[in-house]
Amino acid sequence: MTTRQTLGKLPPAAFGMLELPPLPTALIEAFKALDDLTGQASDAMDQLGIAGVVAGSTLRPTDPKARIVGQALTVKNIKIDALVNDAVAGKVSGLGDIEAHNLAQPGNVLVVQGVPGVSSMGGIMATVAKRSGEIGAIVDGAVRDIDHSRAIGYPVWSSSVSPMTGKWRIRTVGINVPVVIAGVAVAPGDLVLADEVGVCFIPFARAAEVLAVAQRIGESETARLKLLESGITLEEFVSASPTLQ
Repeated sequence: MTTRQTLGKLPPAAFGMLELPPLPTALIEAFKALDDLTGQASDAMDQLGIAGVVAGSTLRPTDPKARIVGQALTVKNIKIDALVNDAVAGKVSGLGDIEAHNLAQPGNVLVVQGVPGVSSMGGIMATVAKRSGEIGAIVDGAVRDIDHSRAIGYPVWSSSVSPMTGKWRIRTVGINVPVVIAGVAVAPGDLVLADEVGVCFIPFARAAEVLAVAQRIGESETARLKLLESGITLEEFVSASPTLQ
């Protein structure tokens, strides 16, 4: 077995893990098959008492048609206290997110705890991410060059957009460590679902449980839609609905 190697941009202590614990491919494909991806998953998480859903108005997609399911590859960025002019003069960037892209496996979703109003991802890193096999990014913070990320088919959900580079304003302090995204705790390897409606972060250990409930919800919704399409009266529909819970 080949041991994963880092690029030396960050100290060893910055890495929580070099490889993510894998979820079964069949489970991920089953989530992709849900008709209403984040809606049905969110309802399932409500039933199971799992808090991990963020609205699409909070984490806005650069491509409203995008729909992704994959495991979280996490990056933690913090604000640098130094003056921007000093950082520019010294030509020292604090960003180390390329270490995450170096560890990425096909199908991973980059999940970044960023800084408000400052870009944690631009066109170059989106291209690197795409080449590394990542299927998209979730950024609690700003991103830029969104025309470029859209053009290469790399969807991004972010809390804001800004032309202000993070190169001189942000420091990466953790790769594959626990992060907080819009108030939700996310661990490396957790399952990430995202579409136009929002983002669901599902704990690794509960992914199969959420899927089972979401599938039952989907089946019930399909049955209700068929009843409505059949021309059933509203009185008959209300009477039948309890049996479809």
